[in-house]
Amino acid sequence: MRPLTLAEVAEAVGGTVSGDATVEVRGASADSRAVAASDLFVAIPGERVDGHDYIDQAAAAGAAAALSTRPSTLPTVVVTDPVTALGSLARWLVAGLPDLTVVAVTGSSGKTSTKDLLAAVMARRGPVVAPAGSMNTEVGLPLTALRCDRDTRSLVAEMGARGTGHIAYLCELTPPDISVVLNVGTAHLGEFGSREAIAAAKGEIVEALRPEGVAILNADDPLVAAMAERTSATVLTYGASAGADLRIQDLTLDALARPSFTLTTATEAAAVTMKVSGEHSAWNGAAAVLAGVAAGVPLAEAAAALSAAEAVSRWRMEITTTADGVTIVNDAYNANPSSMAAALKSLAEIGRAGSGRTWAVLGEMKELGPDSATEHDLIGRLAVRLNIGRLVAVGDGARPLHLGAAHEGSWDGESVWVADKDAAVALLRAQVVPGDVVLVKGSRSVGLESVAEALLDGSA
Repeated sequence: MRPLTLAEVAEAVGGTVSGDATVEVRGASADSRAVAASDLFVAIPGERVDGHDYIDQAAAAGAAAALSTRPSTLPTVVVTDPVTALGSLARWLVAGLPDLTVVAVTGSSGKTSTKDLLAAVMARRGPVVAPAGSMNTEVGLPLTALRCDRDTRSLVAEMGARGTGHIAYLCELTPPDISVVLNVGTAHLGEFGSREAIAAAKGEIVEALRPEGVAILNADDPLVAAMAERTSATVLTYGASAGADLRIQDLTLDALARPSFTLTTATEAAAVTMKVSGEHSAWNGAAAVLAGVAAGVPLAEAAAALSAAEAVSRWRMEITTTADGVTIVNDAYNANPSSMAAALKSLAEIGRAGSGRTWAVLGEMKELGPDSATEHDLIGRLAVRLNIGRLVAVGDGARPLHLGAAHEGSWDGESVWVADKDAAVALLRAQVVPGDVVLVKGSRSVGLESVAEALLDGSA
């Protein structure tokens, strides 16, 4: 973020200054624990925590000013709604960077992993700003955008949606030049009601494109491919389908389920060997490469960047082997039916390459609405069909996983249900042996990463 005076901030957001209007800010934060020197602290009122109560703490950490609904002990830009004002500030700053290319990405699963791959590919054309973790909301996106300055050439904007109009609003804050849609699954089905409604919301990201923009669409997902009709921008497709503009061919997986494949166009081909695991990573990677090509990165360079890209965001197919030879696959950041199925398939691939048992330690998939029991049942059945050695369903919401496995033919303790994370850790410590592979996955609020970490560090 280039230095801004409070007077400039106030003009950008339609606020008034309380205190010294010449004070400069050089960054922004909505978390008093993460404030850096000269930051603008955004005091957001929440249901459980009110950011206004932490202004003094932010000041002690080095904040230079506040964005708040009322005057404070810091020089302050006073606004009616700090979240809306934060968005306005991001929109104003991005509009003042004519050399910036905004690459927006959405999808029911894989957004954050793809965001990291996009950042690696776009770095081939100059400095990149991308979110840390999953900052894909009306707060996280503008905080990310405000990190851009005059040297930034690419902004990777991850966009999530919990309802109609959410992505359209985010696109107003950072108007995309390139929009990437990965897939339409059943994440947040409880809020939307149907996959078609999810597609309608996700498609707002291509409707926001100007005619000179580019839509990057998954040719293998019919609901995504159909979004081509919703934009006047150029449409480019990727996938295994014969008609894709960028085609995934000759796909193989190594012992850790890391994909190698060839990306082909009508005139070029480039080989890729990825460092991240999961067959689905090939599709995420192809989307990142095609977006890079659309932004002017040569195919060979984009493919090389993809091959070199490391996992950045935590708890997404993090693979670690303990000193005694147990492999832990920590994919516990979040879960929905599509990502759960992908993780199980990766676990099965890793298991086939080894000699030990495979363990799937699975928690509840949240926000599935009335289809929740059915979707959990299907995942339990899938674990059996993939020949996963042991299924451990954790918590009340995950009980249908165990029941689905039992109905599919799991027997003799192959599938068990445990009440909580402590019970899961106790079971695993008692029964996991060297050579085994343990996948841990569940929705964010379930917090199953603590199970993986307990196995890795030996804590209770």
